[in-house]
Order: sequence, then C-alpha cells, then structure tokens
Amino acid sequence: MTSSAQRAEPLLSAFADETLPIEERTAALQRYRELPSGRERPGRYWRIDLDAIPVDDLPFEGSAGSVQIECKDERVRTGRVPSGFGTTAARTSKFGALAAAFANQYAFIEIPAGIEIEEPVIVTYRVPERATLFPYTCVHAGRGARATIVERVEGGSGSFVCGITEAIADESAELAIVSMQNLPNDARFFSSRAALPGKDAKIAWATADLGASLAVVQLDVELLATGADAQIVSLFFPQATQHVDMRSTVDHRAGEATSFTMVKSAATGRGQARYVGNIRIAAHAQGSDASLRDDALLLSPNAHIDSVPALEIAANDVKAYHGATVGALDQETLFYMTTRGIERGEAERMVTLGFFEPAIDRFPAQLREELREILAAKIR
Repeated sequence: MTSSAQRAEPLLSAFADETLPIEERTAALQRYRELPSGRERPGRYWRIDLDAIPVDDLPFEGSAGSVQIECKDERVRTGRVPSGFGTTAARTSKFGALAAAFANQYAFIEIPAGIEIEEPVIVTYRVPERATLFPYTCVHAGRGARATIVERVEGGSGSFVCGITEAIADESAELAIVSMQNLPNDARFFSSRAALPGKDAKIAWATADLGASLAVVQLDVELLATGADAQIVSLFFPQATQHVDMRSTVDHRAGEATSFTMVKSAATGRGQARYVGNIRIAAHAQGSDASLRDDALLLSPNAHIDSVPALEIAANDVKAYHGATVGALDQETLFYMTTRGIERGEAERMVTLGFFEPAIDRFPAQLREELREILAAKIR
C-alpha cells in the first residue's frame, strides 16, 4: 500500500506556481523531513511528539480553503508578491518549511512609502471540515508607512492548518499585526511568524491562539538596524485536552534597538501549554533594551503550563529583563469579592478576565470585546 508520504512529492507539482516553484517546494519539504522541531519530547505533561507529526496523514486530497482581503484604502497593493517576500526567518523552522512546501493560499499586502492607513486591513483564511490549508501572508510597509493588519484563521472540524506570516517594515515605518485563530477543538494549527523591522521602524505583533486541539506557534523577530522596535503580545488559554506550544525569539543584532514581550496564558481542565521566550543580544548590539514578561494562571488541578524565559546576552552595555510567574487564582482576592456579595464563580471569571486585560488592551479596540467573550466562554 502506498503511503501518503510517498504521495507527497508528486503532489507538490499540484501546488507549484510562480510564487513558489516546484524546486523551492521540494527543497522546503526536504528541510521539513530533516529538521528537528526544537521542541521538548513528550513527558509527564506534554504528550505530543512534534518531531513525529507526519506528512503521511494529511488529507491532501481535501486541500482547500479560501482567503479574503478586506481593505477600504485603494492605495494598498494586494495580489502581487511584495518586497521582502521570503527574507524573514519564517521558513527556517520545521513547520515553516512544511508551510512553504505546500502553500496554497496567499495574502500579499504592500503599503507604499509614506502612506498611513486609518482602518485595519483584514485577512481571513477559511478551511472546510477535514481539509488542509497552507496559508502564506506577507506584509511589507514602505518607508514611513503606517498600517494595521488583522489576520484571522477560521475552519471546520478536523481541519489542519500550517501557515507562514511575514511582516517587513522599512525605515521609520510602523506595522501593527494581529494574528487570531479560534479553530474547533479537534483541529490542528501550526504557524510560523516572523518580523523584520528596519531602521527606526516599529512592528507590534499581537497574537491570540485560542482554538485547536494542538496549536504550535513560533514568532521570530530579527532586529538588524538601529532604532528598530519590536513589541510582542501573546495570549492563549487551553481548556479540556487542548495543547499549546508557543515559542518567541527576539534577536538583537544591532545596537540601540528595543524589544518588549508580554505573554498572558491560562489553562483549565486538562489543558497543557508550554511557552519558551528567548531574547538574544549579540556582542556588537550595545545599547539594546529588551524585556520579557510571562504570566500563567492555572484554573484546575490537572492543568499545566511550562514557562521558560531565557536571555542570551553577549554585550555589556544593555538593559535586559525577564520574569515569569505560574500560579493559581489568589484566594484572598476571591474571598474579599465574595464578602462583597459577588458569587464565587462570577468572582473567578472576573479575576481571570482581569488577568488577561493588559494583553487585550494591546489589541485593536474593535477586537477586544470578541476576545473577552471567547475567554469568558472558556471559564464557564
């Protein structure tokens, strides 16, 4: 019987296009097969071997999906490959390579130099039930441009999504990127995200990965120019038997650059999560200013979250900070609220939502209430 692993290479020809020709796809698939995931092996809490996710069982015959780009500003260019496509670190990871090999839906957005877009550009990917989607988003902001991009992934039961999102900002540009997914609890989601801000440019990335039975996310930022500023805010909330594996890396390779990372997570039921946050500062990157804060909340005795912040500093004239907390709801706070007439369940809900509020505030105003409703539904 021929396995779908053997079928994978012939299938690449069906995906090949001018954007990613067959030669690049074949090389990417080979990298996927050879690269380790770089993620911890299964143990007492983490039960999924990410190095054993096979191409074999993907429903290639059901590969489908669609992408819609909503933009009210005619000056924004869509539909053609933007500058900077493929220049970030997004394709260098195991699952970034897999996404590049089978990319089947594209969202290309280019904001010309000096243009300020007032309303967000919204990218929505949709995948049917028991189908496979490989989305590829690339956003490029020209010199001095300003824009907000909202990327959403919606899908049916049993779907498999493995995608790439790249954000490139030229000198003095400002990009705000929002990535959200709330897929069904039996879907699987893999995302390789990467940012490349130029001199005096800023990229602020807010992510909310709240769905799927397994969500594996990597976000890499390279600071290669002075004055570059990277802001990362991430929230996730596994419930029932959901697993989330989130990794972020900010690589300071130029001096006088700034980065800020905030992660807020909670888990309930048998929800499991792991967050690894890396800050790297090269020896020549003097004057760097980097901070990372990760806070996790456990709402049930069987929930588990690993928090692993890490600093790799080779320079001596820098500011660098990291901190992490993992704990349960504060019982004194809950007791105080119940003495003021608030039912305990409602008190727990209010405290949990308040815990996420600093991260929610970093999302565009029009998305905050939606996020609160999704989080509240997980607490009930």
